[in-house]
Amino acid sequence: MAEKKFLTSIIIPVKEESEGLDILFSRLLPILDELPTNYELVFVNDGSTDNTLELLIEKQKSIPQIKIIDLSRNFGKESALYAGFANCNGDAAISIDADLQDPPELILEMVHYWLEGYEVVTAVRENRDTDSLMKKRSAGVFYKLINKISDDTKLTPNAGDYRLLNRAAINAFLELKEKVRFNKGLLSWIGFKEKIIYHAREDRAAGKTKWNYWKLFKFSIDGITSFSKTPLEVWSYLGVIIAISGFLYGSFIVFKSILFGVNVPGYPSIITFLLFFSGLQMIGIGMLGQYIGRIFIETKQRPLYIIRKIYDASDEKYNNHQNNIA
Repeated sequence: MAEKKFLTSIIIPVKEESEGLDILFSRLLPILDELPTNYELVFVNDGSTDNTLELLIEKQKSIPQIKIIDLSRNFGKESALYAGFANCNGDAAISIDADLQDPPELILEMVHYWLEGYEVVTAVRENRDTDSLMKKRSAGVFYKLINKISDDTKLTPNAGDYRLLNRAAINAFLELKEKVRFNKGLLSWIGFKEKIIYHAREDRAAGKTKWNYWKLFKFSIDGITSFSKTPLEVWSYLGVIIAISGFLYGSFIVFKSILFGVNVPGYPSIITFLLFFSGLQMIGIGMLGQYIGRIFIETKQRPLYIIRKIYDASDEKYNNHQNNIA
């Protein structure tokens, strides 16, 4: 049997995924055994409060290809993915969720295209049948909006974090150290020769999603403010329109008062105008605050994540430590 030449890293962020780990391994391992490359499984434990970490450590005893990055707390999926890419050893790496909504069978196809010469392979969902009607429509609106106003990056609709990156693309991604992260946009921004493959979205294998509508809304705001300054510019245009409108209306009032005298009624309309424009001002200040907040976070220069411990069965120090414990 010919020796396998390359190493493929499979990066899997996990947060309280203990219910589905057995299902994940039963489906994933047979696929990885068919790879034309060697592989490693890089699990990033993103502050799980259940026994996810303990189960992974137990699995590692029989599957030495497992590497566990145990973060000190929950830093969020975006940072956990970065930690996975930063600590993988592969010539290429594939990020995939533990919930199995994205079929792991595509890994073979991804590696095939990589070996053919593609630098990035992106999996795109053909449908969102597993999502609610509101989530499907809001996702459609989001992709249309961000691609319309984005300064230099276009997102592929329904493409998630399920992607393969070769080593050059991984290194480029790791150069992007911004703290408020929108990985979908960053992975598109780096460019490289890309192959898109399509798949059907499946139901979660086990457990419940960690994303609610409020988190998704905040995430979409992060995406828009990361890749477009249009939300700031629009208030300049709106200000000019309102100023011109105010001047014209004021001129009308002046001429009307000169010609017909002062008309006392009109307080309700004045109050309506005050409330309306005060609301617009607050929205504009809030949008400005979004960008200033990002500047504030970036200037603090805090790390994206903190690692409590790395469990690596291939590491000599780790093996000696395990032997001492035994």
